[in-house]
This record gives sequence, C-alpha cells and structure tokens, in this order.
Amino acid sequence: MRIGVIGSAGKIGQMRVATILSEPKAELVGVMDVSREMAERHSHGAPAFTALDEFLAVPMDAVVISTPAHVREPLCLAAFKAGLHVLTEKPLSNTVEGARRIRAAGCAAGKQLGAGFNMRYYPAFSYVKDVMDSGQIGEIDHIRIYGGHEGLGKFAHDWEYQSKFSGGGALWDVGIHMTDMARHLMGEISRVYGVATNKVWKVEGSEDNAMAVFTAPSGLSATYQASWNDWNGYKSMVEVYGSKGMVRGVYAPMRNDLIVMDRPGGAQRRSTKRYLDIAVREKLKSWKATAVQSFADELADFIGLVEGRKGLRIADGDAGLRAVEVAAALPVSTRTGQPVELEILGAGRA
Repeated sequence: MRIGVIGSAGKIGQMRVATILSEPKAELVGVMDVSREMAERHSHGAPAFTALDEFLAVPMDAVVISTPAHVREPLCLAAFKAGLHVLTEKPLSNTVEGARRIRAAGCAAGKQLGAGFNMRYYPAFSYVKDVMDSGQIGEIDHIRIYGGHEGLGKFAHDWEYQSKFSGGGALWDVGIHMTDMARHLMGEISRVYGVATNKVWKVEGSEDNAMAVFTAPSGLSATYQASWNDWNGYKSMVEVYGSKGMVRGVYAPMRNDLIVMDRPGGAQRRSTKRYLDIAVREKLKSWKATAVQSFADELADFIGLVEGRKGLRIADGDAGLRAVEVAAALPVSTRTGQPVELEILGAGRA
C-alpha cells in the first residue's frame, strides 16, 4: 500500500512514519507539513510538500493524517475526494458536525476510515478484550473505565487543551481513548448520563473532570471517569466484571489481573501479568516505544481493513464518530440533568 503522511514532522507523525517504513506491506510515498524544512528532515527520502494539492498529486492509496483536530476535517475530505483511504488521529474532529462530515465523506467515496485509537493495541487492554470474548469470566455484568493525568502541565502547546481547537477538556484528551475503549468492549454506546465539571483549571469550555454511566443497547453499562486532576500521574484502567470473575487492564505501568471462578462465589483462581519487558523498554526508550508498537499493529489492521478483512481490532469511522458524540453529549447531560440518547451506528459504513 502506497501511503502518504500529513503532519509528518510532529511527535506523533514521526512515529507514524516509522511504522510505515517498518511495515512490509506499506511504502512511504510522500510527506507533508507546514514547514518544508521540517517535512524534508523527517521524510526519509520520500518527496516532501507543504501544499496539499501537490501532496495529493503523488500516486498513493491511503493517507495518514497526524495533525491537530481543528485542521483535520478539510484534509480528510480532500483525501476522500482524491480517492484515498484515511487513517487519522483521535479525536476525529473537534466538533460533532465535523466528525459526521468526515465519516459521511468516507462512506460516499467508498473508502475506509480508520480512527487512531491505538490504545486498543496496548497489551493490557487487548488482553481484557480477549478474556471477555473467551467467556472465561462468564456473563458480563458491568464495566469500569478510567483515564486521567495531572492536567495542563502535561501539554506542550496551548491548543491541546483549548476547546476551540481541541473540542474540549479531559473528555477529548485522555478520556477520548477510554470512551472508545468502553464502546470497543460494550459493542455500542447508546445512552450517556453524567456530570462534567470545571473547578480546577477553569479553562473555558474544557472540563477537567467528567463522570458518567454509558449504556449499550443490550443494557450493559459502564461507569466512566476522565480527569485532569490525578495527583498520581497518567493512568488508564479498564475493569470488566462477569458472573464468574473479573479482568483488569492498567497502563502505566502495563498490568493485567484476572480472577476466574467455576461458579459465582466459587473458589478463585488468580493470575497477574506484569509485562516487565515493556517496563524495561520504556525505562530505556520512554513511552514512545510502546506507542510505536501500537501504531505498527494499528497500521497492519488498517491495511487489513482496506483489504476487506473482518474481525480486526482497529477503530473504524463509526468508532471515531461515536467517541466525539459521547464527548459532546456529557456536557449536555450536565446541563439538563437527563441522559442523552444516541442512535446506533453501523448503517453508514463503507
């Protein structure tokens, strides 16, 4: 697959380029960024551009878009108009309307849209999904989801936390990954009920804490929290409780806990996975080592999505849209005190 990258000189864009170069089924055919010097510096010999029309004139099959959310929509629409498949970072857009237009454009073009929820590929979280699907913990009763960090000090740029650029606060940042994780595990989120607050950092339009209950059409529910006020630093966690046990996935550090019983209340069999190899690699190379591997796995699935393979872990356009809709719904629920109902997605898939 011939792939171009928009936003190739950024922190995440450089990692995306690295995964394309290491993927046997992919070829890097062009890069684009706002600075020609930076684009060329990180092009690895591929043609470098600053103009979108010149970039899209390069023969390619797909584009990876690694830019801030507020400039993503026109890039996605132009790529679909050019007949390309798209893999884009999260959130899909900084507005619900923008996310819907992106998804609709992909469907109209008959092209695949991949949403960059790479945490699906973190070993601790993929293990949780696999355990759920295996039936080891019986009938699933409920799920608990958490994502948080210390707050504004984690950001390198102001646009990363200002709602006119980012879409909002914790819900659109660390929380957007965990919203997608909830839907990935639940199958769909059709109801959102909760409260978002802004009492810590007081950035207009950017909530620093959000707590909610998500409900699937099946009735399965998940409790959810996203926070910019976690004194203990960055943490993401998923816990799934079934009739015959529970499974927990945590990052960072990466860890799993599993409890399995032969019947409710029976003798417990406990096991723990600590991923010491990942801990050592991150100690030597930073968190980027884990992120790059997840990007590589996601790219392989994106190629599979384009090839028409089923049963992949990758987040598609429906997942990208739903995560944005949930992030926008929670402040509405806060204002009204009522749950927000969301239509079940699926009919519009390419």
